[in-house]
Amino acid sequence: MKNIILFGKPGAGKGTQAAFLKDTFNLFHISTGDVFRYNIKNETSLGVLAKGYMDKGELVPDEVTIQMLEDEVLKHPKVAGFIFDGFPRTTSQAEALDAFLTKNNMAIAATLALDVSEDILVARLLDRGKDSGRVDDQDEEKIRNRFAEYNKKTAPLIDYYTAQGKFHTINGEGSIASIAKQLTTIVEQL
Repeated sequence: MKNIILFGKPGAGKGTQAAFLKDTFNLFHISTGDVFRYNIKNETSLGVLAKGYMDKGELVPDEVTIQMLEDEVLKHPKVAGFIFDGFPRTTSQAEALDAFLTKNNMAIAATLALDVSEDILVARLLDRGKDSGRVDDQDEEKIRNRFAEYNKKTAPLIDYYTAQGKFHTINGEGSIASIAKQLTTIVEQL
């Protein structure tokens, strides 16, 4: 089973490359945002709990997020592996994910980080914001604040996965095809 974490700042191309990896290697793509939206829309017990925090402007506790992801993994026992997109974001989340996977005779095979300069990402997101209507993609200051938050919370994960020999950086500034080729080379070697 090839379980992969896909890292990258907003606009790095995680969604595009996750779709490619999913199709190429028969992996199940788990986007934290999609899992949250599903649980909230369908008013699952975890969705109601998460919405309660969100409605108060609070962050959803790790335990709730982790339980949603665990439930999602357990729904798909026949896949060749998972792509975790948007999770983990902190070392404590990474440790919880490792503990859950170990308990279920699984492990993370690799963490693939799409590296793109912030100036290029700002341009991509501002362009995306024109079509998507996403307010957070239409303001450069908000975009740069998202990067700062990402750097602060996610940077420790580089050390966490590097220490396990599972961290791989991919240049995310090339064509979609060249990035996919780099990812394929790494995944095939797992």
